[in-house]
Amino acid sequence: MSVVYSLKNVVKERLIDGVGFRLVVPKIQISAQENIALIGHSGCGKSTLLDMLALILRPDQGDEFNLHPMDGDSYDIAGIWQRDKQGKLSQIRKQHVGYVMQSGGLLPYLTVRENIELPRKLLKLPDDDSIISISRVLGIERQLDKLPGLLSAGERQRAAFARALSHRPSILIADEPTSALDPISAQKIMAVVMEVIRGLKITLITASHDWAHVYKMELRTLKQEAKAVEDGKIYQSRFSD
Repeated sequence: MSVVYSLKNVVKERLIDGVGFRLVVPKIQISAQENIALIGHSGCGKSTLLDMLALILRPDQGDEFNLHPMDGDSYDIAGIWQRDKQGKLSQIRKQHVGYVMQSGGLLPYLTVRENIELPRKLLKLPDDDSIISISRVLGIERQLDKLPGLLSAGERQRAAFARALSHRPSILIADEPTSALDPISAQKIMAVVMEVIRGLKITLITASHDWAHVYKMELRTLKQEAKAVEDGKIYQSRFSD
């Protein structure tokens, strides 16, 4: 199986006067179509790592940060960051990554249909039956012409997944996407999403503090270790294979 992400000695710091947080990634390799979970308590750096993998947040340093999407392209992300090619990063992100935030992140002034269509319009993809098909699979086809504020929490998260998947990205990143839902609703939504990504051959990377839920979904977990360093001034968290 080909490697989608390859990271080595990647570091991100959030420090004020030498006090704060440091995320360290000694080595991570994620293969195509793998289902990965970052597990750990709040504040351990899960969202920070997801933002870096989504090419939203720039690492402070890194010996290697490579991305190899399904279409055969290969990107030296560390090099692109160093050259400050924001436009290139934006294009890679729009084309290859779907991102679901904790809150869903739907634009409140657009209908559900318009929200789901947005990634395709940004990429200038042709109109087809993608929106209807994925909405039907996720059980929100009757909500397409409503504004997000009229949907239940579960329906909004289903719509957020539909938007993230509508352009068929290589990678789906989800930051505790069901944390606001009850356990039964969360399990139902993730079961459907897992079925969709398997069908589309998408790599899933998600974060969760619900270890039991992760184990039920049989996701591979990245190891997380945390400790205080430099006389206790810095909370350092490490994620690795």
